[in-house]
Amino acid sequence: MIPNQGKVLVDFYADWCGPCKAMSPTLDAFQRVSDIPLVKVNVDQERGLAMKYDVRGIPCFIYIEDGVAKSRATGTQSLQQLKNLTN
Repeated sequence: MIPNQGKVLVDFYADWCGPCKAMSPTLDAFQRVSDIPLVKVNVDQERGLAMKYDVRGIPCFIYIEDGVAKSRATGTQSLQQLKNLTN
């Protein structure tokens, strides 16, 4: 579930997605250096949520603040790109 209050970075992914798997170390590093929670959403299990946020490719990262999508990026991202996405 994506919270309606506060800040969150949502990672839309699928278990079969190679680039999604490759993001794992970067996402671990993001969690170590950021106070913004990371929420992982499996697009195969949460199709309605993926449709709600217009996810057309994965991995897709959406920064949400108080329930409003503020920024997004699709494809593999560096740690710095994730940090920039959440600023």
